Amino acid sequence: MEPQADLSFAENLLCLLTDRRGDETANAMAHVLDVSLTLYAEHEFNASTFSARVTASTMTDLHSAITSAIGTLKGPLHGGANEAVAEMFREIDSRERAEQWVRAALANKQRIMGFGHRVLKQGDSRSAIIQQHAESLSRICRDRRWYEISTIIDRVVQQEKGLCPNLDFYTAVAYLLMGIPRELYTPVFVCSRITGWCAHVIEQQDHNRLIRPRARYTGPTTREYVPLERRS
Repeated sequence: MEPQADLSFAENLLCLLTDRRGDETANAMAHVLDVSLTLYAEHEFNASTFSARVTASTMTDLHSAITSAIGTLKGPLHGGANEAVAEMFREIDSRERAEQWVRAALANKQRIMGFGHRVLKQGDSRSAIIQQHAESLSRICRDRRWYEISTIIDRVVQQEKGLCPNLDFYTAVAYLLMGIPRELYTPVFVCSRITGWCAHVIEQQDHNRLIRPRARYTGPTTREYVPLERRS
């Protein structure tokens, strides 16, 4: 499908992902997708951004630096969190099962995806924004199941663990309502984060210094050389 000149970036992306455009519901979805893309666009020195800047510091081209970032984001310890949240919601399936499910998961020391943040220890302000839009979209779509499941999980995890939801948590609600295929959540993240990565690459190369960390050897200082013929 070719992008349509009369549609915004988010409207085109929604159409490409779900074939939806033009009606009131599609317009609401495109607006929430646009908000999501804006919130995901840039977030400091995470692993993929650092990878892009290291690559850019060699003064290679922009495409190589962005490719480095995408390869880093592909790893499950960096990307894929909102996919995991959506999978959790689908497993729970109904608001009636939500509290029992999450309490059992916590009792079994199971990690609840979409909570906590390496940098934002006191809560992710982006989460409140996407939560508001997820709730609004749930009303417009006349489908509150995912939002009700999410708010129950949010309440229990905050009560029991003192952890606040991050951006990925309520984003999963919005993407489920839009009907975006789950395996495409991380590529959608890339569509957004390319903006931030490019800004970092430009900044790096405008004031460049090669990023070259050092390593300190901490192994044995002296080892006896054994000739090849005497090695077992």
